[in-house]
Amino acid sequence: MFEGLRDKLSNAFKLLSGKGKITEKNIEEAIQIVKTSLLAADVNYKVVKEFVENVKKRALGEEVLKSLTPDQMFIKIVRDELIKLLGEKEPFRLVHHPSYVMMVGLQGTGKTTSAAKIANYLKKQGKHPILVAADTYRPAAIDQLETLGKKIGVPVITGDRKNALKIVEEAIKTVKDSGYDVVILDTAGRLHIDDEMMEELEKIKEMVNPDEILLTVDAMAGQDAVNSAKVFNERLNITGFVITKLDGDSRGGVILTIRYITGKPVKFVGVGEKIDDFDEFYPDRIANRILGLGDVLSLIEKVERELDQEKMKKMGEKFMRAEFTLEDFREQIKEIKKLGIEKILEALPGTPDIDLNTSEKELKKIEAIINSMTPEERDNPAILNASRKKRIAMGSGTTVQDINKLLKSYEEMKKLMKMMKKGKLPFGLRGLKF
Repeated sequence: MFEGLRDKLSNAFKLLSGKGKITEKNIEEAIQIVKTSLLAADVNYKVVKEFVENVKKRALGEEVLKSLTPDQMFIKIVRDELIKLLGEKEPFRLVHHPSYVMMVGLQGTGKTTSAAKIANYLKKQGKHPILVAADTYRPAAIDQLETLGKKIGVPVITGDRKNALKIVEEAIKTVKDSGYDVVILDTAGRLHIDDEMMEELEKIKEMVNPDEILLTVDAMAGQDAVNSAKVFNERLNITGFVITKLDGDSRGGVILTIRYITGKPVKFVGVGEKIDDFDEFYPDRIANRILGLGDVLSLIEKVERELDQEKMKKMGEKFMRAEFTLEDFREQIKEIKKLGIEKILEALPGTPDIDLNTSEKELKKIEAIINSMTPEERDNPAILNASRKKRIAMGSGTTVQDINKLLKSYEEMKKLMKMMKKGKLPFGLRGLKF
């Protein structure tokens, strides 16, 4: 996500890095790189123009020119202006009981999946959502929503599967005086906006008086998505956006433009195909990712949400007692795979360029090696002699060298654990608190 934009912006920061004195000429050059970077990311020209003017005004002031760390000050200014551009975080508002949420958007933007992701998000917050399959134009939409509903344990109202307005009427009757407190409507999508679709959406809006009307927008669609968003907003007065496919090859243009053009906030972002790959929108976190500053808070929330906390606690205790075995190492790999290496690395600030395919292969290789060991060997790797290593290599499709490399890493980790247990740390880790 934002990889191209991040790489281009880093060139602007490098231009100022390490310079003892910053001149107006240096800053003008850096600002020009910022401008071309944003335009290349498909950010609207008007947005870029205003953004650059704001950065320039602040950067040419006393703030940067007299700073002892001008490159860091320049990054801070760019970050501040990015956050301003992205807009303040606005809450997901559910006022009525039951509350209605209308999901609208063009076909192929991830609207149906986003409806299920929101239902799952609300269910985890203690709500009792129900889904309504009111997209009767795309044959597979109703079946898809039913499948997703079963997966997350949320019921789906399908009605006669033909008439969207009748399906919504049935939903209104079903949820009245029921235990369901949020009704999420998956409405019709088209390849292009047309009056018939808009009129149907306007009628549904009038029927349910929704608390939220969320437009799903494909992050990879560029300025076309912003243009269609303007039309949806004019006709329906939407309350916000769900930006999908931010895990793809997104140049960043949509998310940096849509608030400025429509005045409406982004409320959620889809960051993968899994049902849990869905986050609330935090402008400061997105700005950090664009600038390569990481997003540790989102990573922590993902860890808390998706990993077995009791298991992680026990593993941490074993680590601090220097009792970490290869069996524990294998369990740790399983947890890392749940989160995804790419998402972990993206969330960490200053992460160097790493071949993710190689990293994934290495994890699989380590897991295969440990899987090929007996329980006794995992608990006590010291018993691994030449014949045992040869057997493990054959069983895991690896080499004895691979096994030796793993064992060396494991021994180094054990040494570090023992040092930490004694309160001693290597020079590079001193000052860290655990």
